[in-house]
Amino acid sequence: MNLTVKGKNLDVGAALRSHIEENLDSIFGKYFGNPIEATVTLSKQVHLFLAQISVHVGRGIQLQSEAEADQPYAAYDKASDHISTRLRRYKRRLRDHHRTATDSQLTDSYRAAQYILPADGHDASDAPEPALDAAPMIIAEMQTDIPALTVSEAVMRLDLSDQKAMMFLNRAHGGLNMVYRRNDGNIGWVDPRMQSEASAQHA
Repeated sequence: MNLTVKGKNLDVGAALRSHIEENLDSIFGKYFGNPIEATVTLSKQVHLFLAQISVHVGRGIQLQSEAEADQPYAAYDKASDHISTRLRRYKRRLRDHHRTATDSQLTDSYRAAQYILPADGHDASDAPEPALDAAPMIIAEMQTDIPALTVSEAVMRLDLSDQKAMMFLNRAHGGLNMVYRRNDGNIGWVDPRMQSEASAQHA
């Protein structure tokens, strides 16, 4: 595994680097195998330390976790515990995914434009109402891959990456779907095709 350990506003010493390397080797040796690369970033934020872990564990699968604590070791250990828990949950499916990946699956995705819009952080009460068709300001534009997955695979990737939402092509019918993390901790699934089919049946 190619491991990168970085510090922001603090010096990451050799002892902490060694602790991180041994810990990740132990976790992945137990639950998964050999991930491709990992990045651990430790930063000081006022009176707390933030640990962020990002691991590329396989084709299209990114495992991410972060945690805060009053000491850098404790922050990292909390973040790595989250990773360990999720790897244990998906241990069998991750190994099956890694074993059955083929060259044909590598192109099983859809390219789309991705935009970043600025947060509306100002009081717009005195500003004129924008036109209904006005395009929002774009501060960044990039390309992104929308993978073709089953719903259970999409849920697994969402959970492993700790993201709020993820769009995917439903492998069952080829339509765009979305899974997202609800406020109650459960995961929601949006499938517009179901509504389209219902409308067609009543037409």
